[in-house]
Amino acid sequence: MEEDAQYLIGPQRKNDVGRKTLVLDLDETLVHSQFKPVENADIILPVEIEGQICQIYILVRPGVSSFLKRMSRHYEMVVFTASLSKYAEPLVAQLDPEGFCSYKLFREHCTYYNNAFVKDLTRLGRPMTDVIIVDNSPIAFMFQPENAIPCISWYDDMTDTELDRIATVLEKMAYEDDVRKIVRKIIKNNTFDDKAEAIYLQSHKRDHSQKQVDQRRHV
Repeated sequence: MEEDAQYLIGPQRKNDVGRKTLVLDLDETLVHSQFKPVENADIILPVEIEGQICQIYILVRPGVSSFLKRMSRHYEMVVFTASLSKYAEPLVAQLDPEGFCSYKLFREHCTYYNNAFVKDLTRLGRPMTDVIIVDNSPIAFMFQPENAIPCISWYDDMTDTELDRIATVLEKMAYEDDVRKIVRKIIKNNTFDDKAEAIYLQSHKRDHSQKQVDQRRHV
């Protein structure tokens, strides 16, 4: 128990035991928030700042709900944001009403390094072979870039399909021995290598087809 105390999160929930851990950023990855009013805000969140209640207007990235549901079938999920908990915690409660995310981590859980808030994945207490972070900021995962799937920063493009693309890759990566080997193959200069990504996804289709053939032979 003493050893667990040094980690930011506790043990895996019953339904997540044995799964890999998917760490999700919040701002510009799942949502975009601002103080300036917008007519089409998906969420308006009152937050107390310096003794005053301020309204934060939040746009939700297309596909967030389906992304969380898809990933919940394969991963233990953790939200890890550099934002303050008084803003992020009630926001996540609205984004994830079904409670797919097992743990939520905030600014106070980041490591302050070179004037930046870095998310040190080793502090989660999970094997690094089994941890993936999805984040739009390379600074956030600078300590473990080989565990990161960088995503395009999102602000208001309602035709965006980035989460669906990432989900398709993550569904395959959930069953790899070491996620870092795949990241090294498909991510170059903090973005997807289109060709390597296509080869990786196609190879899994072939593997799956071959398994089906082998199973029929043994029937």
